[in-house]
Amino acid sequence: MPRLFRRIWRGRTRHWLAVPVVLLLATGATGAWLLTRGEESAAVEPTTATVSAETVRETVAATGTVSPARSADLDFEVSGTVTRVFVAEGDRVRKGQALARVDASALVAQRTAAIATLDAAYTQLDEDQDAGASDTQLAADQAAIVAAEGSAEEARAAVRDATLRATIGGTVVSLDLAKGDVVGSGGGSSAGGGASTGSSTTVTTTTSAVSIVSTKRFVVEATVAAADVEKVTEGLQAEITPNGATEVVYGTVSDVGLVAEANSSGAAVFPVSVEVTGTQDGLYAGTSADVSIIVKQTEGVLTVPSRALTTEDDATYVTKVVDGEEVKTEVETGTAYGMTTEVVSGLVEGDVVEIPGFTRPTGGGEGDGGQQMPDFGGGQMPDFGGGQMPGGSFPGAPS
Repeated sequence: MPRLFRRIWRGRTRHWLAVPVVLLLATGATGAWLLTRGEESAAVEPTTATVSAETVRETVAATGTVSPARSADLDFEVSGTVTRVFVAEGDRVRKGQALARVDASALVAQRTAAIATLDAAYTQLDEDQDAGASDTQLAADQAAIVAAEGSAEEARAAVRDATLRATIGGTVVSLDLAKGDVVGSGGGSSAGGGASTGSSTTVTTTTSAVSIVSTKRFVVEATVAAADVEKVTEGLQAEITPNGATEVVYGTVSDVGLVAEANSSGAAVFPVSVEVTGTQDGLYAGTSADVSIIVKQTEGVLTVPSRALTTEDDATYVTKVVDGEEVKTEVETGTAYGMTTEVVSGLVEGDVVEIPGFTRPTGGGEGDGGQQMPDFGGGQMPDFGGGQMPGGSFPGAPS
């Protein structure tokens, strides 16, 4: 290739390499201009709010777990072999309902004997009275009657206790009984286990035969920070938000613990029990819950949106709107309640105040909101050599 032609070709190539850079700058500037325009169009204008009187609350936050309001762990009070089990885990039972039964043959025999002994004691007293026995003898007869009555009542109770009954209404959540199990007084049940001595079996298990929890009635076992426990007393109302629930349920503080315990972070907290009001179908034992305990409630508190307040030279102001005019008004504020703040003086209920909007981004130039296309030099597109787009073809293209 002739030297002159190569020189010309290299020059044309350099022009083409410069074109993408200039176009990139132009595209970036245009994008920034459009972005600024989008931000301005999203700006929020000032709004107004009406001063109103509200009911405000001071609350103490607590966290805890939903538990059944009542529970019962039941065992046979007599020894014997289980002959019937009337329920299964998950069954709903009512108070007094039969749950299981042991063989009561021996117990019935003991009751019969005790009643016979009592009858004999009464007969002996009658005979001694008829015979004119001494006062000492009659006193002994009466003492024998008292003892026999006690034995007879124990025997009757043992027969009654041969049937295990629910002491509360609720749901059976645990059942450790089966037909043929040997149970002992207060010792749970045994399915052939225990230590054998001769022909008798000593029950050693401690698991309750039947466990029942109340249904639809719950309590939240929660904890509050040590700094807040002095504010919490029995009888305070509470709002409960179970984990995953969409609606708040209500409750009453039923117990405040006096002994601190450490939470997972090692901080001191105090146990608090909150009894859930009424029956609840949507609550489940074991669910975590947030609790808001209302320790103080005040009605008729005058409030304004906190964003309407400005501070200047240790004074607080609002912009009050009066007949369409903006009037800078000094106010005295009280307690802040999140998004609103109490106004002690300077405003009355029904006043209208201005809430500032978001600050718009500032732009250069004039017209059309202070935004315009970027100036690429002289207010026109850049000159790519001779005031026009470069000619020729791309390197490597056919001539």
